[in-house]
Amino acid sequence: MAKPSVSIIILNYNGREDTLACLRSMEHLTYPNVQVIVVDNGSTDGSVEAFRDQHPRFKLIETGANLGFTGGNNIGIRHALEQGADYVMLLNNDTIVAPDMLDVMVEVMEANPKVGVTCPMIYYYDLPETIWSAGGSIDWSRGSTGMIGIDEEDKAQFGPHPRSVDFVTGCAILARRVVWEKARLLDDKFFMYYEETEWCVRARRAGFEIMHIPAAMVWHKISVAQRAASIPTYYYMTRNRLLFLYRTGAGLPTWGRTLLELARTFVSWSVRPKWQDRRHLRGVMLRAVTDFTLGRFGPVTM
Repeated sequence: MAKPSVSIIILNYNGREDTLACLRSMEHLTYPNVQVIVVDNGSTDGSVEAFRDQHPRFKLIETGANLGFTGGNNIGIRHALEQGADYVMLLNNDTIVAPDMLDVMVEVMEANPKVGVTCPMIYYYDLPETIWSAGGSIDWSRGSTGMIGIDEEDKAQFGPHPRSVDFVTGCAILARRVVWEKARLLDDKFFMYYEETEWCVRARRAGFEIMHIPAAMVWHKISVAQRAASIPTYYYMTRNRLLFLYRTGAGLPTWGRTLLELARTFVSWSVRPKWQDRRHLRGVMLRAVTDFTLGRFGPVTM
């Protein structure tokens, strides 16, 4: 019996070397029915030429512009669905996957039709036994989200069996065709950050279970410290957190706690010497809140 077809979408934007390494790991996948789709978001670093030369059997789509995480992946998702994919996976270009990752994830999902969305165990690439994400949790009372297990050494604390989680990171997310059809695609207003969290809320409200699969493994080349200090990252994380609360219909108590937290952070950065290295982010916070309030979404120039 033929295995369900899986399309893996890898979005690239001037990340040639990371993407090439990711594609090399794709060559070692043991799952027999997979199509790899590389979506290039207008790169200028020679990525397209390198992909054509080194991985000609993979599908390459050029968007011609930086459409963000949402826009680029949506183009790939539409193509995969048009080609009849049974499952569509979003995979960050700065990841390396275990050869049996898809075998494990598809087996779990085929065994339980109620499971619509899954993610693997994601480790730090530089610390290959340290967890970056074992799924995600949403604290609806505080309007905050977080990665489960982050920075923990993997000592089998999450067990061998799939576990229900609130959301899964867009770094590595596998979903059934019907979920993409019913929950629809990613919301382009986010551009990047929080888009997968909001999408997972839509998927769950559409009746699908969301699971973390510990036995499936991915390694992610991510630096939490660098992301925390990034002005664009802080802007999008702040603006899109508010957009996430709006899109999901968060209640007034949640909004109150979220805005109070932002105000306290602003004051702390202003008066406490220990946070003087964050003072430059105060203006970024104000812009993010202002843009949300005025309905300015999508990409911004920082």
